[in-house]
Amino acid sequence: MALSLSQKQEVVAELSEVAAKAHSLVAAEYAGTTVAQMTEMRKKARESGVYLRVVKNTLASRAVAGTEFECVKDALVGPLLYAFSTEEPGAAGRLIKEFAKGNDKLQAKVVSMGGQLMPGSDLERLASLPTREEALAMLARVLAEPAAMFARVIKAVADKQGGGEEAAAEATAETA
Repeated sequence: MALSLSQKQEVVAELSEVAAKAHSLVAAEYAGTTVAQMTEMRKKARESGVYLRVVKNTLASRAVAGTEFECVKDALVGPLLYAFSTEEPGAAGRLIKEFAKGNDKLQAKVVSMGGQLMPGSDLERLASLPTREEALAMLARVLAEPAAMFARVIKAVADKQGGGEEAAAEATAETA
């Protein structure tokens, strides 16, 4: 079904709004993917904060103009599925990677993050980024380590001084 000019403008406006706020983009070939697989992927995408859409490449090119994903414009060739990570950078990569395991026809062609265009083979790097909770846990460990180290040093100094006083007390008791 062909879209009218106003419908195309709405699609471009919606996609450009998402692209302006997104952390990363994965464009993947989806030819050969069944309707059931696409439905399941869309459901998972909604749950994980990924905006998933199939649009014509010309509309996608117009939508990403002026965003950090403008670098992908020339690489958009063939029927592509666009996955934008809206909540955490690695979410789109993890989604496409998970569904590509069960469907060899779903292949990442373009990965973009931070204004950099990367080949689809870099999907693994994007998918391996920590989730928000994992990143916060890592930050908490990094911030807590200096305090823990300081406490260990203070305890070691106190133990050393405490041991010295006991030895002096014992020596005084033996001489008396």
